[in-house]
Amino acid sequence: MNTLASMEPGQTAVICENGFENIPLKLLEMGFLPGIEVKMIRRAPLSDPICVQVNGSYLVIREETAVQIKVNTTK
Repeated sequence: MNTLASMEPGQTAVICENGFENIPLKLLEMGFLPGIEVKMIRRAPLSDPICVQVNGSYLVIREETAVQIKVNTTK
């Protein structure tokens, strides 16, 4: 199983049901819910933070948080 941090720019994935309890509450409130598609937009030059698109919104999160979000890649 992949994590959000292991995705490449331009790649899309779906957030997994198992392991979603590790997602911080603030991210759940912003739409990081199981079954939602997420797209990796870009990484900062040193790979931290990363920019992702969720529900039409662009969010920047730290890599240490992205490692906790399990995804199934679609493309």
